[in-house]
Amino acid sequence: MAGLTAAVRLAEAGLRVVTVAKGLGSLRLAPATVDILGYAPGRVDSPASALPGFVAAHPHHPYAAITPGVLADSLRWLAEHVQAYAYVGDASANMLLSTAIGVPRPSAVVPETMAGGDIRSLRSVAIAGLRALKDFHPALAAENLRAAAAADGMAIEARPVMLSPPTDGEADVGTLGFARRFEDAGFRRAFAAELRAALRDEQAVGIPAVLGFDQVRSVWTELQEAIGRPVFEIPTMPPSVPGMRLARALQERLRRAGGRFVLGAEAVGPEIRDGKLAGVRIRAGNRETARLARWVVLATGGLASGGIQVDLGGTATEPALGLPVFGPGPGEPAFLPGYLGEHPMGTVGLRVDGRLRPVGQDGEPVRPNLVAAGAVIGGARPWREKSGDGISLSTGYLAAGTILEDAG
Repeated sequence: MAGLTAAVRLAEAGLRVVTVAKGLGSLRLAPATVDILGYAPGRVDSPASALPGFVAAHPHHPYAAITPGVLADSLRWLAEHVQAYAYVGDASANMLLSTAIGVPRPSAVVPETMAGGDIRSLRSVAIAGLRALKDFHPALAAENLRAAAAADGMAIEARPVMLSPPTDGEADVGTLGFARRFEDAGFRRAFAAELRAALRDEQAVGIPAVLGFDQVRSVWTELQEAIGRPVFEIPTMPPSVPGMRLARALQERLRRAGGRFVLGAEAVGPEIRDGKLAGVRIRAGNRETARLARWVVLATGGLASGGIQVDLGGTATEPALGLPVFGPGPGEPAFLPGYLGEHPMGTVGLRVDGRLRPVGQDGEPVRPNLVAAGAVIGGARPWREKSGDGISLSTGYLAAGTILEDAG
């Protein structure tokens, strides 16, 4: 999310952009929602209202560099750049969406195909499963959703429905297989007929997020018309069809703007000339070359993706450009005894200034033509805060803004 956001914005502004990626990234595993701030530490109803106090308490958090205006601009930018469907919501309020196992998850900006699943406005819902899809269990999701709603003071009737649409004899069809099938008109008619016959008087229907790729909006609309009530997608376990839709949309925008996307190439060091950062050394296969650039955006991710690495001695490093990493100091504990504790290593990463330029121990930018975006910036606990997508989008947007300001 961070790298593609920066790349598309820069390419559309007229700069020559090459995006170099070791792999496809985590976007294809994510639900394509934008979780700005879900917990701080209790559940957040309004990210916009909670962020000032949150940043004051966490001065080295990536959001410390993100103004409300930048956050709002980045959300508008995303909505304008995804044509598969509309994004709905903003930073003023979190929706409560069901996960694949029926646990409510706060999220601020979501695809329109998911927004109808906001449990705050639901009273009765059918959770429809697909018998050949082994990674989604409607009975489990419905049971957990009822229990979670009751614990939150809400009453929701959730009933599981198991459907057996045609699969041409395949006993095990994954999310990608069903997404392709939903782009076939005959399959959609058969699915809609079976679903309509299985429903009672439920207010809405939740189904796994597999309603096609390029045709998702028309498929979603057609299905709602066929059964006469709202339908909402529920994100599934990876691989994520909504995440693939978003990744494809951003990569297509990059291509149309004249940018390049090079897959299977790894950044292995800085290219320094005359004491200045003149580009990045790239390894593809057994060949290492220098790719020269006037500006560099580092969006390699955090610990989970290898953008930050930790050796056996507990020392954290940034392997792509050798930048200083901030985390637990010598002699300080990296992890606490409790599994879900506030581990010091959980916030390890780069530290940046207000323009997202990585800084050293003296607080000064390491390289004036280098900016960072996404999870490689330390100070956040995205899995606990439910903030990862908001950080990636807003810092990717601001990273591009910093370069565009420098470029005039």
